[in-house]
Amino acid sequence: MTSPAQADTEDVIAPRPQPRRGVSLRDAGPPIALVVIVGIFAVLSSDFRTIGNVQNIMDAAAVLAVAACGISFVLMMGSIDLSVPGVMGASAIAVALLVANNRNDNTMGLLGVLVAVLLGAALGCLSGIALVSLKVPSFMTTLGVSAVGLGVATLMFAGVQPNITDEMLRGWAVNRFLGLAYLTWIAMACVLVGWLIQRYSRLGRYAYAIGGAEEVLALSGVKVAPYKVAVFTLAGSFYGLAGVMVTSQLGAGLVQAGAGYDFRAITAAVVGGTLLTGGRGGVLHSAVGVLLVTVLINGLVQIGVSPYWQGGVQGLIVVAAVSAAVIPQRRRNQVTK
Repeated sequence: MTSPAQADTEDVIAPRPQPRRGVSLRDAGPPIALVVIVGIFAVLSSDFRTIGNVQNIMDAAAVLAVAACGISFVLMMGSIDLSVPGVMGASAIAVALLVANNRNDNTMGLLGVLVAVLLGAALGCLSGIALVSLKVPSFMTTLGVSAVGLGVATLMFAGVQPNITDEMLRGWAVNRFLGLAYLTWIAMACVLVGWLIQRYSRLGRYAYAIGGAEEVLALSGVKVAPYKVAVFTLAGSFYGLAGVMVTSQLGAGLVQAGAGYDFRAITAAVVGGTLLTGGRGGVLHSAVGVLLVTVLINGLVQIGVSPYWQGGVQGLIVVAAVSAAVIPQRRRNQVTK
């Protein structure tokens, strides 16, 4: 028999809470998948595991990584951004006309790059303002802004392709440091800056909070609308820089410089663990997703898979990644009666 004192002691002592292993395993899933995919392709193809191919993978992931940085903040809020093609196209044509080119006498150099990035930020700000003022779904407002960006790019294009002759901008895609193109180092810097903003700034914390429980944040006295506009502005600046990077790669400004990057960036973010419903994931998750997608495409090419199958494989991966993220969340939110 237990004494009353022992019984009281047993009632008072609560069991020690166990660590949430499911969360850590879920976060570790994409990096583990990346390692597994790299290992599989390294076994199947001897060309895949060469240093030169690793450099090619990193260089190929640069533009997508910058676009994914921007879209990660939007997804963290639980919104969708389809303005990437329009913003990238407008910034690509703008920078091609502002640096040394075959269309005019402009030689603005880095200042021209800055103006192009600011144009992207302005279009992103327009998306945010339209979202908070019109109160319509984000995919509708951003789709409209994408059309605006493509219209601006078409007007600047004026039927004549601007080819850049600026050595600085062309050198971003050609010159290398420690075996990697300058564009790759720029992308790494963007990932670092994005992570610092997400981790240590109020904007990053509120982006998470908006995606997790916007109503609670509003009831606590925080004005949500300005932070939504700021997030879309920040995302637009990343898209603008991505457009500049594409111009450096192509040596010319193209209206369709950002074609397909919206789907690819969302794919990378979701595969990396950033939820479409918001409140989970972030820049580092999306960076892992970018590497996953890029390694997969590169590996499929190395083993001789037809390019026509690559889009289908990416689509299946997105469906699998979304299912893996949503099913546990549904179980956690399920109410037992």
